[in-house]
Order: sequence, then C-alpha cells, then structure tokens
Amino acid sequence: MLPALSTTATGLSAEQVKIDSISNNLANVNTVGFKKSDPVFETLTYQQHIQPGAASSGTTLYPSGYNMGTGVRVAATVPVLTQGNLKETNNPLDMAIEGGGYFQVLQPNGQIAYTRDGAFQLDQSGHMVTADGFQVLPSTTLPSNATSVTIAQDGTISVTVPGSSNATQVGQVQLANFVNPQGLQPIGNNLYVQTNSSGAAVTGTPSSNGLGAVSQKHLEESNTSVVDAMVNLISAERAYQLGTNAASAAGRTLSELSSMASSA
Repeated sequence: MLPALSTTATGLSAEQVKIDSISNNLANVNTVGFKKSDPVFETLTYQQHIQPGAASSGTTLYPSGYNMGTGVRVAATVPVLTQGNLKETNNPLDMAIEGGGYFQVLQPNGQIAYTRDGAFQLDQSGHMVTADGFQVLPSTTLPSNATSVTIAQDGTISVTVPGSSNATQVGQVQLANFVNPQGLQPIGNNLYVQTNSSGAAVTGTPSSNGLGAVSQKHLEESNTSVVDAMVNLISAERAYQLGTNAASAAGRTLSELSSMASSA
C-alpha cells in the first residue's frame, strides 16, 4: 500500500477527533460552568532516508537530509480554563466563581467531586445541593423559615428569619483549587474528580490565597464561543475534505500501478 494512504488515514482520524471536540463544545454552549477543550496533535515517527549532516561526498554534507513523516496522532484534549461570562439570575442560591477554584460536591459513593456549576438548590432537609441532589461541601442547612439569604464574596452565608432584623451566619462556602486543574478528570454531570496529574485539592475561603470570589445571584456561562467554534469547524471540515481527496488520488495512483503491473 502507498504510504500516502496510511498517512492520510491518520490525518482523517485526527480531524475527526477535532470535529468531535468542536461538536461537544457547541453542544455545551448553554451548560453552566462548562469549559471547552481543544485537541493537541503531534507528529508520528519520521522515516529517515538521508540523515541531515550525513556525507554526500568525501568533502560535502547534506544540508537538510531526506525525512518523510508518517502522519499525525492526537496527543491530548486540553481543557481551556478561561473565565466564562457571568449571567444574572436573581436566584439567591445561585453562585458563580470569579477567578480560580471549584465548588466541592459529595457524590453518593462518598467521593468528593468538583464543579464550576453553582446552580444550587435545597433538598427536603434544607441542605444546599446540586441539580442532581448531591450535597455541597461544607454542608450548609438553611432554616425553612428564612426570609432572605445573603452570600458574601468571601462565601459567608447569612439568613434572616421572621422576628429578627439581624442576619445570622449559617454557613461558609469553601472552594478548592489544584496545582494543575487541567489534569482533573471530567466524569459528567458538570463534575470533575482529582487525579495524580491534577494534584491534591487545596481548599480555602473564597477571595483568599488565589481563590476566586463568589458572586451571588449569578451563574458562570460556558466559555465556548459559537463564532470561534464555527470557524474552527469549517476549517476542520475543509482539512477532512482535502484528506479524502488525497486518499482518492493515492488510490487512483495505486490502481494505475496495479494495472501497469498486470499488463506488463
């Protein structure tokens, strides 16, 4: 088989991954706290026919050599952790993080997960939970008769109750951050779990030690740009189309060579 066919196949596979990644970014354009991801490509092994600097004669050297690439592969898909725009919701339990950090969530299996999605609600016991009912950590219980809920930028949660004009602190939001947040493992439901690559979680009070501030009655929108995604999608489609054209050309060449060999 012509090397062009196998090389082109690697390019088509890589462009398909890029299209899949763009599609996922666009599908989550309205997902709260979503961070888009981009694939990273790297070359495959080169076939060295002539080593650069090898002797071309007794007194001269090849200035550049003759190396033929064998294609491309996807090395990683890297999340882009830029800040998404904040959208005002007027829901007192909604929170957005302005800056670095993640909310902590207790999964049913007892494992702690992390999220940028601050669309919180209350369960039947008054605990603050995610849309899937997972408890937000540290656990906070709001009185059922609370008339107002205030969440400061440093995460202090205060409520007022009937018969009292003074607010009472009932909880404290804590955020977690990582040495390498791009190493977090996405598990769906807007959640991430730590890995050896991310490092251990470092928790603290919002607006301190490099952690972002909490913005009440706001949610962080997806950082996917529809315009950029559509431009990248068109570019990937054109690259894929050119790859199929190259494969067709290589196929025709191989067919012609086979015909010539048969008639010889």
